[in-house]
Amino acid sequence: MNLERLLERFCRYVRVDTTAVPNAGRYPSSAGQLELGELIADELEELGLEDVEQDAHGLVWATLPSNARHPIDAIALCAHFDTSPETTGKNVKPVVWRRYEGGDLTLPGDKTKVLRVADNPNLKEYVGRTIVTTDGTTLLGADDKAGLAVIIEAVAYLTEHPELSHGPIRLCFTCDEEIGHGVDHLDPKKLAAVCCYTLDGGGHDMIDVETFSADLAVVTVHGVNIHPSIGKGRMTNALRATARFLELLPKEMSPETTDGRDGFLHPYHMEGGVAEVRMNVLLRDFDDAKLFEQQQLLHRIAAQVEQEYPKAQVDVQVAPQYRNMAAGLAKEPRAVAYAEQAHRNLGRIPEKTIIRGGTDGSRLTELGVPTPNLSTGEQNPHSPLEWCCLEDLGAAAEVLVELAQVWARRGK
Repeated sequence: MNLERLLERFCRYVRVDTTAVPNAGRYPSSAGQLELGELIADELEELGLEDVEQDAHGLVWATLPSNARHPIDAIALCAHFDTSPETTGKNVKPVVWRRYEGGDLTLPGDKTKVLRVADNPNLKEYVGRTIVTTDGTTLLGADDKAGLAVIIEAVAYLTEHPELSHGPIRLCFTCDEEIGHGVDHLDPKKLAAVCCYTLDGGGHDMIDVETFSADLAVVTVHGVNIHPSIGKGRMTNALRATARFLELLPKEMSPETTDGRDGFLHPYHMEGGVAEVRMNVLLRDFDDAKLFEQQQLLHRIAAQVEQEYPKAQVDVQVAPQYRNMAAGLAKEPRAVAYAEQAHRNLGRIPEKTIIRGGTDGSRLTELGVPTPNLSTGEQNPHSPLEWCCLEDLGAAAEVLVELAQVWARRGK
């Protein structure tokens, strides 16, 4: 794998601001996603891929045609353009630390931002390798520009090595994954593949085979507003009622106190005043039945707040977001089995893991395209302390090249 080219490609992508904008009222939510999509579409055409298209919604499509002498099932590869709105992605300045010597890294753009080994003990594994960080003032955007770079570098390698047999490989790059809209305009029939692989995972040599099931609750608390000088017995402050709602959420069900297969309830956004407060709450669990129990708990808390604040009205509206991919993957067992085989062929030990979150693959699997998620090397996503390792990016690209050959040998 051409690691220098891969590094240059990754750094080029992260410099384009593709921050997703919640509630923007347009798709994609930010112009930078269209800019990066156009750049990548041009690169794919230069590589000689077929059916290259940036569609009306900003999704980029392409096909690497089969070079095999016999029919092989088509597979797809997917990554997303956008980055998280939790930390700015404007004016990203990637910092390349070659031959990392170990120890803490003080980021040059903000000396208060220090990538500490105490907080990132896996850094000890990367001594002597090339680390890429932010300068401390933005996120890096490895989630998911690492995935973009890995896919395109793997495809470039396959075009340069026609002696490596592979079947048809469909590429699809999406927008607004970070705000839950990545596959809103993705037609599985257009993807035309027996399975897909999202390149949107952390670390290395991991295959994500389960995700959270997810709902979004919008809690609206209606109060009674009146001038505070005459508020006695007449005012109901929606802010205070909302504070009581938050107090009643079990602390043992928060992201701060859960891990592994534990679900959680996560209030993450609130706006309003005395008359009305609107709050968003994430519901997450690997078990759909427990997700329903979380919904019922929110309704019970709402009823209790209304009892304690008789003039208040608390409305809870729950909308589904995505579901655990495990059941869908079972319908096409080759998707995971061949990914495991590709790792083993490279002398690596694959680890089947779970995601305390979701990917475009969660929704794609629901839509009938089984889609496990593969490692790209991203670390500390959504943070100014985000980082990745160049050698991990290269290793991920090698997995894709080997995976294409496994499907060519066995995916008939």
